Amino acid sequence: MATRLDGKTALVTGSTSGIGRAIAERLAAKGARVVVTGRDAGRGQAVVQGITAAGGNAVFLQTDLASGVAGAQQLAASVIALLGAAPDILVNNAGIYPSATTLTADEATFDAVMTTNVKAPFFLTAALVPGMIERGSGSIINIGSWVATLAVPTGALYASSKATIELLTKAWAAEFGPKGIRVNAVSPGVIRTEGGEAVAEIARKMMSSAPAGRVGTPNEVAAAVAFLASDDAAFIHATIMPVDGGRAMTL
Repeated sequence: MATRLDGKTALVTGSTSGIGRAIAERLAAKGARVVVTGRDAGRGQAVVQGITAAGGNAVFLQTDLASGVAGAQQLAASVIALLGAAPDILVNNAGIYPSATTLTADEATFDAVMTTNVKAPFFLTAALVPGMIERGSGSIINIGSWVATLAVPTGALYASSKATIELLTKAWAAEFGPKGIRVNAVSPGVIRTEGGEAVAEIARKMMSSAPAGRVGTPNEVAAAVAFLASDDAAFIHATIMPVDGGRAMTL
């Protein structure tokens, strides 16, 4: 079946919890060997153990992409050393969402968001793409956000970082597509993850008038990522796939 990922390798950044964990688990269930990454070794090993117990293949690499270029390049080198080549699939998922508004964000917060959400995936991609080009194939999937399309009065800093990632998706598709590499993005809406109980009521209100009428789940985002990673999506390039219950396109 084309939707299978047997024989493929995948790197999922920020995959020790939430959406990233669901993506790692879904890709492993489809047959890929998955490199799980994150700052917390305990959570990372728990993800690997869960994947292994379910019959999948995964390994954990501890990394902190908050260091920007250095962290991205070190992760790329570690992954290539581990797999013997660049991964077939790269999912740029790691990101931070501070509570600061435009009027309260300081320079340190601005730099932290842009470093983790933009600089790290930019230079991680730059470090891994040469190996994909040499192989003649690869799939890069970026995780954007519905707030990159539909402006909300809070989270301008986060939204701008995700808008950058979604634009990079199109630019990279144009740059790397002729070399055999597909680049797409998934743009999640409001997704219920662990630790999100405090905003549950706000999330329900935001999504109540969307066509789906509810908050999404990490597994629904993971399903979209797995599709884009598969050969079923072989003719899909430069696409930003909304997984938001129709929220961004209907008001």
